[in-house]
Amino acid sequence: MKDVIIIGGGLAGLSAAWRLKNHNILLLESSNRVGGRVMSERRGNYWLNWGGHVYAGEGSATDELLQSVGVKSTPVPGTLSAMHLNGKLLLSGRVELYPFRVPMSWKARLAMLTVGAKVRLAVMKYSKVAKKRPLEEPSVQQQRILDFMNNKTFSEFTGKLPTDADAIFRPTVSRSTGDPEQISAGSGVGYFDMIWSKEGGLSKNIIGGPSTLTNTIASTLKHQIELETDVREVVHNQDFVTVRYIKNGKEITETARYVVLATPAPITRKITKNFSAELDNALSKIKYGPHVSASFLTNESGKQVWDDVYAFATPKKSFDVLIHNSNVNHASEKKREQGSSFMTFSPANRGKMLIDKSEEEILEIYLNDLEDMFPGFRNYVVEGHVNKFPYGSAYVYPGRAKIQPTLTKPEGRLYLAGDYLGTLYTETAIQTGFTAAQNINSLLEFNEIKEDKKIKNIL
Repeated sequence: MKDVIIIGGGLAGLSAAWRLKNHNILLLESSNRVGGRVMSERRGNYWLNWGGHVYAGEGSATDELLQSVGVKSTPVPGTLSAMHLNGKLLLSGRVELYPFRVPMSWKARLAMLTVGAKVRLAVMKYSKVAKKRPLEEPSVQQQRILDFMNNKTFSEFTGKLPTDADAIFRPTVSRSTGDPEQISAGSGVGYFDMIWSKEGGLSKNIIGGPSTLTNTIASTLKHQIELETDVREVVHNQDFVTVRYIKNGKEITETARYVVLATPAPITRKITKNFSAELDNALSKIKYGPHVSASFLTNESGKQVWDDVYAFATPKKSFDVLIHNSNVNHASEKKREQGSSFMTFSPANRGKMLIDKSEEEILEIYLNDLEDMFPGFRNYVVEGHVNKFPYGSAYVYPGRAKIQPTLTKPEGRLYLAGDYLGTLYTETAIQTGFTAAQNINSLLEFNEIKEDKKIKNIL
């Protein structure tokens, strides 16, 4: 019997496994690699990236994991609020003045000023609500964030907007894989807080690319990880948990004292046979949107307009945001090196419009938009690849806060972990993986003490 079986080798599962590595554990991952939506590949000093690209900083669970694994991170350099709209590329300046610097109607400009002021005020309130308080449990902070403006959608909060004004707000709030008509007002406001404040939220790049972290963990735990496993059934018994899975065409049954379920909510529901009705119902209410992303490697020489920018908002494009991954490289170079790397990211409705297309079709659509932003860009591209994530990430919808207590309540020998359990994405994944591991560690140590006492009494 294993001490713990962890199902899912994404960031949440790997974080739990890292904390439990000194026990008899087994991590089961369905694909041929670990990391889930943390997915990058090195290309010399640069890296291609398709998933999570920014991470939480000092004092976070992410920071604790990075330090314990021995992986370095650095503050995100460059501008986070560049934008391209209606043929105009804005690289710097006050965001509030952007509507006056791009071609748009005065009606749209007035709406941007009015709603922009409203969002600014809400962001100030959100920042106070989201700030961690001394000695506060992460779950308490997370519930408070979920409760914030969770009674209406972001579209209801802003009201109906002219086309160009709507186009400017939409790429920011839909990064959560829900459109403004779907996500809660508080969730949308939280995204603006993350972008406008470098000090909060997600503000670090992992040197060498995000997969440096997940691959380093996997190399340490290699004998405790099984890839390409198809978990068919998890059955919760009184004294143990049974896990049945397929590996190389062969059915295998393992038992464990505890199980960490670090898979997307629909998969967790599908494989687990006897959740409580309350938890099963809560999991059924988690809502996901897709991600479609591409990464490009270029070979240009000399300084470029994008060198000092990390993120471009891209209203009216096939992608919501363009991430300049090599910004961290160019920011520290004494002499500008050849080439760059980029990620295009299409969540929510833009992802839905692309996910059934071929890689060739998607790359062509992306390159047309990139060429519009940076004339001649297509000629620099030496490599481009697409990845699709049907369960991109869960978005916070109005009323989502109500099910949080059920999702975080203990369920016997089963523990949940994953970014759908909160609003901080990679930080939530690591945090919930750590929490599951911490609870299990305590129980295993308690049982060991009981066994030692029993043996001493017999002797």
